[in-house]
Amino acid sequence: MSAGEIPSLVEAAGRHLGLSGARVYLVDLQQSRLVALSADAAPDGGATLDIDGSLAGLAYRTQETQRSRDGATAWLPLIDGVERLGVLKATTPSLTSELLEASAALAGVVALLVVSKSTYSEELITQERSRAMTIQAELLWAFMPPRTIGTRQVTSSALLEPAYDAGGDAFDHSLTDNVLHLSLLDAMGHDLASGGASAAALAASRATRRDGGTLTDITTTIDDTLSQWIPDRMMTAVIARLDLTDGSLTWINCGHPTPLLIRDGHVLPHALERSPLPPLGLGLDTGNPPTEHHTRLQPGDRILLYSDGVIEARTTEGTLFGEQRLGDTVIRSMTSGDNAPETLRRLLQNIHHDHQLRDDATLLLAHWHPT
Repeated sequence: MSAGEIPSLVEAAGRHLGLSGARVYLVDLQQSRLVALSADAAPDGGATLDIDGSLAGLAYRTQETQRSRDGATAWLPLIDGVERLGVLKATTPSLTSELLEASAALAGVVALLVVSKSTYSEELITQERSRAMTIQAELLWAFMPPRTIGTRQVTSSALLEPAYDAGGDAFDHSLTDNVLHLSLLDAMGHDLASGGASAAALAASRATRRDGGTLTDITTTIDDTLSQWIPDRMMTAVIARLDLTDGSLTWINCGHPTPLLIRDGHVLPHALERSPLPPLGLGLDTGNPPTEHHTRLQPGDRILLYSDGVIEARTTEGTLFGEQRLGDTVIRSMTSGDNAPETLRRLLQNIHHDHQLRDDATLLLAHWHPT
């Protein structure tokens, strides 16, 4: 079946279960709207819902089923592991507990269907977009992983803005049995060469990591790749690995802003501050291998990686967003009970509310929560 057949299939399945209606809404790229997956799903067709001003949006934000006051409609989150995809609207004159349970099962199947087709279906890819994307942004998004990954031990979530016009920022996170791998890259410039540099760096990182390479090997390979194929195009980077068995964090910082360590609702000042290496692409000192730094996390700790475009966002009066406000905003969101992906979504909303981005802004938040 094609992705275009999903709405009718879901509607038929819902009626078979006893629902009077079942409709799929998927989140847009910037996580501000939920768009109906159907023939009239275009924004000018009115089939959109605001994530911050609707019951459907509440289901998306909290990842919990929400019911209307009259009890006839339920909004069920569509989740692939920990990645939020959208919501399922289930309607019936009498929404019993049995129907609600069946609807939850249907939502799980719908999430699997969407994910299985999202890598090659043009309908699903364009579904999440509200405008055209630049070539360099298209290149970067093709290389980057899902926004959120995780297990019972850890959750890692990332965001990139401006989503449709990203230049040189990129993120990567992946899991093995007991290790979370993290990367945040910021290539110089805001053009196709910048996007190509970050894409090449992601490929070099993955190829080296999957061949058993260490963080030092990964850093050296990225530097060699840029020097050989994209000369005069440097980038800053933080490349890290978190051992999920004991919380050992190892990282290399190449000219990038220092990651923040958040513990018990507070940013630990200078906890991860070390002397950084020069940016990649300038040629590392072959006589001195890159320095790997180490620390031990405590259960519940969060690591926030960010590019300088985040803290350099400015108000119309010229006031910087700054590292202090960055940490405070994340902590407030965490205190209110938000999980990692919702924390980052709210953070970007906060930036966009009264600040303008002058550069790419990328965030990656890893939360270690061992059971």
